[in-house]
Amino acid sequence: MSTPFELDSKHLQPLLDFIANLNVNHPEEAKKQLDSQYPLGNELINNIKNAMQAGIEDQTLCHRGEPPVQFSRVFKASEDSADLSADAVLMTAPGPRHKHPNGEFDLCFALEGDPTFDGQPEGWVVYGPGSQHVPTVKNGKMMILYLLPGGAIEFVQK
Repeated sequence: MSTPFELDSKHLQPLLDFIANLNVNHPEEAKKQLDSQYPLGNELINNIKNAMQAGIEDQTLCHRGEPPVQFSRVFKASEDSADLSADAVLMTAPGPRHKHPNGEFDLCFALEGDPTFDGQPEGWVVYGPGSQHVPTVKNGKMMILYLLPGGAIEFVQK
């Protein structure tokens, strides 16, 4: 009997190892590789989506904050997670401005409407080291798995 899928570094290991070997200094190329190896509809990606939806429903994920932006830490960066941290976020509007010292890998899932994340449809969005943005969901609701190399993020005052 197989163990149930959980949103943890053990079950995400193949994806985490793949991301750890991407060159985040070339975000467009990293996105192409993620789209090719781990596209929407891939079994692991579907498992992540289903686990995130279940966690939101049972309030074990995205239980901090208030709409339009709710969030939670999934796991901290560690040797077991290929030095990537993971945060789950449920969004319907802009979030706080932040900087990515080591880059950022975002796996976005549409939940309601026809949402975009920073103008991109559901799927992968990648930011290079030193980039910053106001993460923005428009035209619906998205849940997003943020993967941060070294767990590094800096919130920026306007």
